Amino acid sequence: MSQLPSCPQCNSEYTYEDGDMYVCPECAHEWSKDGGAESTDDVRVIKDSNGNVLQDGDTITVIKDLKVKGSSLVVKVGTKVKNIRLVDGDHDIDCKIDGIGAMKLKSEFVKKA
Repeated sequence: MSQLPSCPQCNSEYTYEDGDMYVCPECAHEWSKDGGAESTDDVRVIKDSNGNVLQDGDTITVIKDLKVKGSSLVVKVGTKVKNIRLVDGDHDIDCKIDGIGAMKLKSEFVKKA
């Protein structure tokens, strides 16, 4: 019987092979057999409305009028937003919009400029 490596997250010795991945049944951590300890669920890809991958620091354009909750302000179509920051959660873009201030936007309502 071959010796499988322990889980890099919880050090469990009960790991098993699944295709080209190792899996820990105790914490559900997965990592590749080639030695990379990166989990498959750690890689988060956020895409705009056209399917382009967004990254921190990108410039985006709003594709739909967006009402600002709790205010009478509206973010108009075509508003350019510079230097975005990607965050976890339902609204996955954190940014500052001129004339409005700090906002959180959903990636489905923007396109990469």
